[in-house]
Amino acid sequence: MPCDLMLIAYDGSENARRAVEYAGRFLSANRAVVLTAWEPMVRQAARLSGLSGVMQPEWVPDDEIEDVAFVDAKNINSEGVRLAKLAGLNAEARTVECTTTIWTTIVEVADELDVDIIVAGTRGATGIRALLHSSVADAVVKHSHRPVLMVPPGKEPAPKH
Repeated sequence: MPCDLMLIAYDGSENARRAVEYAGRFLSANRAVVLTAWEPMVRQAARLSGLSGVMQPEWVPDDEIEDVAFVDAKNINSEGVRLAKLAGLNAEARTVECTTTIWTTIVEVADELDVDIIVAGTRGATGIRALLHSSVADAVVKHSHRPVLMVPPGKEPAPKH
């Protein structure tokens, strides 16, 4: 019996594409919401300038001009919805502005929609890289009280000698 609603976190990466494919292969749901979280360019610039220690001039976004990051997120999300439909899922689009962290946005949307399961791809980092770069999927598992299907990256083919 299919679940009512699944949430697929989609950022356009190869790992996210793989997660959509596996969701279609192993799960069934009446509805699948493909979520792309995005951060406005003005906040990205402020965060990056803060990290670099360089003071940036005050920039106020023009309401007449759509944020490049939002346009990009909508395009990425459309691709995710298309892939989910190709995988046999009854997919719908959702782009949400990220105000804190990507994982927080995913967990909050999952709670708001009361989804049955969250699907996310992982980067598959190991060793010191895994310690230094905790993945979004790991944080979703730690902070969500819902089942999460984490899809690891595919195995690299062995080099030919």
